[in-house]
Amino acid sequence: MKILVFLLVLANLLFYAFSTGLIDTGGSSESNRVGLQLHPERIRIVASGEPPAPAAPQAAPVEPVPVEVATTEVVAPICLRWASLAKVEAERVGRVVGGGFADFTLAQAAVAGEGSGWWVHMPPLANRAAAEKKAQELKALGVSEYFIVQEGASRNAISLGIFSTEKGAQEHLAKLKAQGVRSARVGARPDKEGNLQVELRGPAGRKDALLAALAEALPKNPPKDCE
Repeated sequence: MKILVFLLVLANLLFYAFSTGLIDTGGSSESNRVGLQLHPERIRIVASGEPPAPAAPQAAPVEPVPVEVATTEVVAPICLRWASLAKVEAERVGRVVGGGFADFTLAQAAVAGEGSGWWVHMPPLANRAAAEKKAQELKALGVSEYFIVQEGASRNAISLGIFSTEKGAQEHLAKLKAQGVRSARVGARPDKEGNLQVELRGPAGRKDALLAALAEALPKNPPKDCE
């Protein structure tokens, strides 16, 4: 009797195990078959010789953002000029520049006298003593024709000859150089009044301030722009 009851219980357990899939009989339960599916909708059959599907498009490269670089505009310096200034007026211009416009350069040159010819000379020395020393050096080199300018804008310059043509002046200069004279030059002979050509060059941003200062120093003789 006990054996019969045991067999009945065992038969029920086996039936329950088979019906619930606890015991694999070589097949697969419905749930297992679902889990083992290979997603057939993703399978693509390719014919022989057909190229593979194109790869997924890649993101376009990011273009570099241009960086604006600030540029500084270069402003050309201004140039103001007087064709002829008396020595006293040129000294006033010099005082204006020295009094608040040190960033400007001042250049002076003797005004050529009308029909006065060409001048072979050494530019003005610092003082009379320097001019006399230079004259002694000329004498030692065998130069006998010279004189020291006593007045005017060319004071303490050393004159080495006056010529009617530039060619004559250049020929004389060549002879002096052959004798060892190095600092002589040729230029138009200055006028008798000793007037000067004057030029000022400096930053354009200060032009208005400079013109205002010059108007006070030379109210009747304003400068012109250099040509």
